[in-house]
Amino acid sequence: MEFYENRAKRPFIAFVWIGKTVKQWYRVNRTRRILRQMSDEQLKDVGLSRYDV
Repeated sequence: MEFYENRAKRPFIAFVWIGKTVKQWYRVNRTRRILRQMSDEQLKDVGLSRYDV
């Protein structure tokens, strides 16, 4: 039996993909929440406007 025939077939790749997707969604959602709570002056300091958020 050759090495490539006995190798694992990456059975948990779906779980890894789901975990990365959830982590990215959480990060984007958290950033949007923080930006919504900022005042117009604070957004201007960062270089954004209310319409960008």
